[in-house]
Amino acid sequence: MAKIRKQDALDYHSSGKPGKIEVIPTKPYTSQRDLSLAYSPGVAEPCLKIAEEPADVYKYTSKGNLVAVISNGTAVLGLGDIGPAASKPVMEGKGLLFKIFADIDVFDIEVDASDPDLFVQTVKAISPTFGGINLEDLKAPEAFEIERRLKEELDIPIMHDDQHGTAIISSAALLNALELANKDIKQVKIVVSGAGASALSCARLYHALGAKVENIHMYDSKGLVCESRQDLDENKLFFAKGKKESIAFDKAFTGADIFLGLSKGGIVSKEMIETMSKDPIVFALANPEPEISFKDATSVREDIIMATGRSDHPNQVNNVLGFPFIFRGALDVRAKTINEDMKLAAVKAIAALAKETIPEEVIEAYGEKNISFGREQIIPKPLDPRLIYYVAPAVAKAAIESGVAREPIEDWEGYELELKSRLGIDNKLIRNITDKAQRSPKRVVFSEADNIKILKAAQTAYEEGVAFPILLGKKAVISSLIEEYELDFQDVEIIDPKSDDEIERRRSYGSAFFEKRMRKGFTEYEAIQIMRERNHFGAMMVEIGDADAMVSGTTRNYRDVVKPAIQAIGLQKGINRVAGMYILMTKRGPLFLADTTINLNPTAEEIAEITSNVARTVRKFKVTPRVALLSYSNFGSSPGEDATKMAKAVEILHENDPNLIVDGEIQANFALNNELMNEKFSFSTLANRQVNTLIFPNLSAGNIAYKLLQEITQGDSIGPILVGLKKSVHVLQMGSSVREIVNMVKVAVIDAQNK
Repeated sequence: MAKIRKQDALDYHSSGKPGKIEVIPTKPYTSQRDLSLAYSPGVAEPCLKIAEEPADVYKYTSKGNLVAVISNGTAVLGLGDIGPAASKPVMEGKGLLFKIFADIDVFDIEVDASDPDLFVQTVKAISPTFGGINLEDLKAPEAFEIERRLKEELDIPIMHDDQHGTAIISSAALLNALELANKDIKQVKIVVSGAGASALSCARLYHALGAKVENIHMYDSKGLVCESRQDLDENKLFFAKGKKESIAFDKAFTGADIFLGLSKGGIVSKEMIETMSKDPIVFALANPEPEISFKDATSVREDIIMATGRSDHPNQVNNVLGFPFIFRGALDVRAKTINEDMKLAAVKAIAALAKETIPEEVIEAYGEKNISFGREQIIPKPLDPRLIYYVAPAVAKAAIESGVAREPIEDWEGYELELKSRLGIDNKLIRNITDKAQRSPKRVVFSEADNIKILKAAQTAYEEGVAFPILLGKKAVISSLIEEYELDFQDVEIIDPKSDDEIERRRSYGSAFFEKRMRKGFTEYEAIQIMRERNHFGAMMVEIGDADAMVSGTTRNYRDVVKPAIQAIGLQKGINRVAGMYILMTKRGPLFLADTTINLNPTAEEIAEITSNVARTVRKFKVTPRVALLSYSNFGSSPGEDATKMAKAVEILHENDPNLIVDGEIQANFALNNELMNEKFSFSTLANRQVNTLIFPNLSAGNIAYKLLQEITQGDSIGPILVGLKKSVHVLQMGSSVREIVNMVKVAVIDAQNK
């Protein structure tokens, strides 16, 4: 896990527009007519329709895709009772997860009501706004009563994720662990540490799957939950059955098949694990420190099947595997509730997905050679893109079969396609890039290390575990900035190419550079002297093998970075020219744009080569390129030099690479609008395909287009990525943000991995 500094977290939440979520219009609003339709007088018509038929609220408003994430802040993230206002960042974060994983809109609601009656009354009063309610961070035992009453009194899906999320995910893991251990859930002995909302919900769901109450030994801070105790509420009393007197916690492990921990770190010893039965199943889910560490548990039992709540160990029990997709399925059939059948359906769907062949993109994201069902894969990875169309349909079907669905789904194939299309893969792309970079971090040269943005980005990349920074510049300046901004580099290498300390390296690099450029205008003296310039020095570090990648350009002219890279490193074998590619993150998914930065007016043959090279690069991000060659013309509609050039490039590509999905020449609006494309040009290979790669006829068109899109969309961008160099050197935009620099570093690391 990357180190999170207090100030970094505060800056993340406060920079730009404060907070993490916003509301945006979904209908046109640019004209007076649009505004009259949106509000008065046009808005009266849907109001009257809903008054006549209340169910029409789902037709005319956002209710059907809107969930309230509601808390009173009485049990926040291990922070305890910090109050409703202090809980708001957490609720916004939950809203962000709903959106990026399941395309569900969220209003976060923080209620100043610790009294259960007032809280229930408040939620009931605002419930007509929402299609579902996610209760969050409510302290036990009030949480049980609040959820029970709201489910009884409202007819929309309601779930307290703290209770049921972990229960659902750990139950899926349990089913698979039991299968691997060849154990019957009806016979196993289970020890539970913790008796809060989450632990009780887990135990109840295990019971629903077949575990016997008398075999579930639950411990709270006062010892075993047993019949001799007088302090038990009805929820704990259920698990006291068959247990007359208390047994010491450590003694309960003897012969136990399963341990479930939802309490606090470090309370389980190696000796306790040693006394468990053959093939013990250990779910140590306290965060951030498990009840027993993965290292300690596995050191004493080779036959263990273990899960934790941490991402740095196998089998992470992460609620994001469940709640977005459970609500997605419930909303899509307008379920009246989330019942036990729906939760069990989610359990079984998640368990089944873990057994399926893992997509290559997931294996790549986690940097493994292979991932398959087994002791270290009993639940899916959180980045598995199939979760939405495995879990949501299972939940929806269970809602229909149990009679709580008001809008049953009939076309399940169509529903699966809808789920797949709901989410662009832009967020997944960034997550996959990050995860792949973390699996094999590389040495990255930062040639402008006397710039504070570069230093902050280098530190972030280091702390995220994606790069080992090498900082170029004056040591005194860099060290002063590190001290001034309280950055924390551990043994970072700082090199000043101009200093006397680097005379020998300048000579070595200069001689190697001269070998490359001796017939291209350089003398050996000039080659050695130019090594005093940081971009040449850094590029030669990469070429010689003293570094794996270089990023530069945030304070330099583009040409000042590209030229040294081409001179020092050169092009990949079989490639005649370098191209510049940008990735823009959009709601439709990532858009790859080229050439946007280098080639002024390429020929048809050169455009064909650029397109092929860009397509290969796009595939390395585990994205299938669907390429449109853009022009002012559609398939010969307006002949001209650029149009003819792009059409000829398409012919070359179809001949040389028949498997590439590419067509043109075509106007940008048709390329990006499937309806227009199908209506006018259904013959095109791009019809019924969502274009994700745009190739421009010249530098002017490409550069103008990407800068307009970047400014208008205000989305994340990565680039320009240099396509065609033999080794990994990439150029930053002048004035890049720290986030943009870090993203480029990750791309540079992956490029170095591939090369």
